[in-house]
Amino acid sequence: MTRQQPPPQPPDERRTVRISKYLSKHLRHQPERIGLVLDPQGWTEIDALLEALARNNFPITRAELDHVVATNDKKRFAVEGTRMRASQGHTVEVDLDLPPAEPPAYLYHGTVAAALPAIRAEGLRPMARHHVHLSPDRETATRVGARRGRPVVIAVDAGAMHRAGHVFRVSANGVWLADAVPPQFLRFPG
Repeated sequence: MTRQQPPPQPPDERRTVRISKYLSKHLRHQPERIGLVLDPQGWTEIDALLEALARNNFPITRAELDHVVATNDKKRFAVEGTRMRASQGHTVEVDLDLPPAEPPAYLYHGTVAAALPAIRAEGLRPMARHHVHLSPDRETATRVGARRGRPVVIAVDAGAMHRAGHVFRVSANGVWLADAVPPQFLRFPG
């Protein structure tokens, strides 16, 4: 009588988070650090990624990678066939090749109070990233702002910006992207 193997267990939550952060760092910011090459749109072959991770003392299985992609609450990663990329947030030069999209009337940006004086004066700028990231709802923007402290949510009059000729794009995970948001399109709380 042959014994059946138990089904593979998903990685524990701490390992899943650690893998997600490691992938984000190297697919968005430092691919060269692990010897990874991204194509102009930010894609890399999954086999090449797994090999690079193993060479750099961070081996993961394909099952772990698939689990991280499938369960990431922010859908940070996109997989197409045999390749993978970060959905947005790059500081390395990539063109995500996202088509222009008509935004909803309002989008939202989560931040903290300490950033408000600069935002009031200069608007929202991409800083080290390629785009300003905007959320489709207040709840998501609140979670984004809470990563840096007590969140403040700023409404962006995206409809007016779009009518004024500003271009919006939306990533595969629903994050809205703009080159910048001038101060006149911002609506501050209270």
